[in-house]
Amino acid sequence: MNLRRAVITAAGKTPQEHPLQRLVDRDGVVRSALGIIVDEALAAGADEIAVVVRPGDESAFLAAIDRRPGRLEMIPQLEPNGYGAAVLCARGFVGDEPFLHFVGDHLYVSDIPARCAEQLVETARRENCAVSAVQPTRESMLPWFGAVGGRRVAHANRLYEIDTVLEKPTPTQAEQELVVPGLRAGHYLCFFGMHVLTPAIFDLLASADESGRRNLSGALSRLARQERYLAHQVQGARYDLGLPYGLLTAQMALALSGRDRSHVLAQIVELLARQPQVP
Repeated sequence: MNLRRAVITAAGKTPQEHPLQRLVDRDGVVRSALGIIVDEALAAGADEIAVVVRPGDESAFLAAIDRRPGRLEMIPQLEPNGYGAAVLCARGFVGDEPFLHFVGDHLYVSDIPARCAEQLVETARRENCAVSAVQPTRESMLPWFGAVGGRRVAHANRLYEIDTVLEKPTPTQAEQELVVPGLRAGHYLCFFGMHVLTPAIFDLLASADESGRRNLSGALSRLARQERYLAHQVQGARYDLGLPYGLLTAQMALALSGRDRSHVLAQIVELLARQPQVP
């Protein structure tokens, strides 16, 4: 499987709150969240990157990317018809090749030397099929994420054959349809914010649901019924900038995994020591 292209969706209503926010990366450099995501794509081997944005935001997003791939395109999403519609906007850019996809409001920290996207791409190439990164997530976080159900792949570590995809399921739905043997009770495999997808996803996204919106989770559920589609539990964690304190949590994760870890820990200890005692 040849993976040269990456698509980042960043056409939300409030881009300044997410991909254009600035953080200190693992090397101690102040950068935009979008720039850090682009680095993730470049490290995984993508040399052509498209960013799907709201019309009029192109120049701001171009300025936020400090390390350029061989090819970089800004694709305006003219109609705000949902996340799936944003992915569909990149059909012409992707063509008939598989591609790496990131959401623009997540950051990733790997637990091993290989970055999270590198782990995902390696699995997709080895298995030669679509693969979504997932993370075991506690039940209380289900309102924030899409989730998958399936079964472990025999003789493979951290790999699952997907048979069900639900977007932001209720705990009752998850308990009935998304239980995966081997996970801790009350935890489900939720999307990580990155996928390797085949071009077949575009035909599936071209069919809007009853509301006129194009739902990626629904398209992925149909993809699982027509071709092999896996979930890979990458060794790392995703940080959703859209959650309450999400930007703070992402910044702390980056800092504690980087070169200034000792300094940051010392500052945290000092801050905790200054907090008033609660009787």
